[in-house]
Amino acid sequence: MVVLITGGSGSGKSAYAEKAAVSLAGKGPLYYLATMKVSDGEGRKKVDRHRSLRAGKGFLTIEQPTGILRSVPRMNRGKGTALLECLSNLAANEMFASKEIRREKEVADQLCKELCSLAKHTEHLVIVTNNVFEDGIPYEETTRAYIEALGRVNAFLAARADAVTEVVVGIPVPIKGELL
Repeated sequence: MVVLITGGSGSGKSAYAEKAAVSLAGKGPLYYLATMKVSDGEGRKKVDRHRSLRAGKGFLTIEQPTGILRSVPRMNRGKGTALLECLSNLAANEMFASKEIRREKEVADQLCKELCSLAKHTEHLVIVTNNVFEDGIPYEETTRAYIEALGRVNAFLAARADAVTEVVVGIPVPIKGELL
């Protein structure tokens, strides 16, 4: 099963995604694919908060800010449930990993391919992402390219996912399929 969970910043999507992953995993292996690159104190606080939220839930954390398929060999307890937190960070990391900014189509195509492959290596894949294009703000070209890439991947995943849920002010709103 592939589950896409979306929402705005601070909407509660991470807590909901963790609950969904734990429920789907049952007694099977449970992996947390962490994609955030920590570069400052604010980022460290966010990572620490997420760690405390999932403490005691049985997650094996795999830090994988780029090249998400490199996490597969580290899922050493067999096919299980993976929670990818979050696609927004992964897309940014892939696009801006080097001095030369990668093109949006290249990043989107790579991520779509890699996430399809990752889904084949898991029993359940829960992906957290951010809503994009909802604020109506005109962005500078590089930011707009990133948002375009993330939007393409979000749309690709939503079309293929078994369930899509948007979390709004802590309330899960089913968009497609049933989850919890």
